Amino acid sequence: MTNTRTTDEIRTTAEAHEDAAIPRAHSVHADPEEEARNCALEIPDGVADQPLSAKSPARWAYERLILYIRNFEKQLDNEHEVAMGFTGAEAGVIRIEGIGYYDPDIVTFYGTDPVGGRNQLIQHVSQLNVLLRAVPKRAPEDAPRRIGFRLAADLEDDTPDTDDTAPEQD
Repeated sequence: MTNTRTTDEIRTTAEAHEDAAIPRAHSVHADPEEEARNCALEIPDGVADQPLSAKSPARWAYERLILYIRNFEKQLDNEHEVAMGFTGAEAGVIRIEGIGYYDPDIVTFYGTDPVGGRNQLIQHVSQLNVLLRAVPKRAPEDAPRRIGFRLAADLEDDTPDTDDTAPEQD
């Protein structure tokens, strides 16, 4: 279920307060068709169900990045995949193969560069600037890999976060 309401719906006071806490996305474009494609960020229940006050900055950044990546991938043809460029850095571009977070304020990106080298970027949420870029698939005969849809499915998973890779606290 997507949490969207039209402005002409009648709502109770409780619904209005609930809506005030539901995340929203908005953008305006010169081309109305482009605007329709980019404003269609569907917010999964798994994201909207938990209040923002209960999320760390890392979790909240992670969730929104997933929504943007998934929406970007929806607009790609079968010859391209999503990659990410880093603004304000000479790191270049990596093909997105994974995204994670480490509470309370670290987001990490996993991928490969144009020559196939493995990359991992670890970034504080206050420094987060990401450029999504369409890049040709590695092998033209292969189907495009769509990580945004896998990541979004993870947001819908209502099981508690468990990560065996997190370092133990002393």
